[in-house]
Amino acid sequence: MTTRYMVGTRTGSKATAIVIEADDALIAALKVKQQNPSAVITYVRKHNERGDRRHPHDMMAEALPSPRSRGSR
Repeated sequence: MTTRYMVGTRTGSKATAIVIEADDALIAALKVKQQNPSAVITYVRKHNERGDRRHPHDMMAEALPSPRSRGSR
């Protein structure tokens, strides 16, 4: 059974969060490290789709529309 994990990385002074499907947290971290060997893994946690939509990370916030632009009150 695969689960979605959010892996936080830091390359130099730039921090990013990547969502990846894996069997466990260690495999998720290793997959991200394989994609970007110079990155430092800062955290790995299960992806909380509902919570991440409400409080998105910087990278995800750029892709999502702001709550105020979705409609008027």
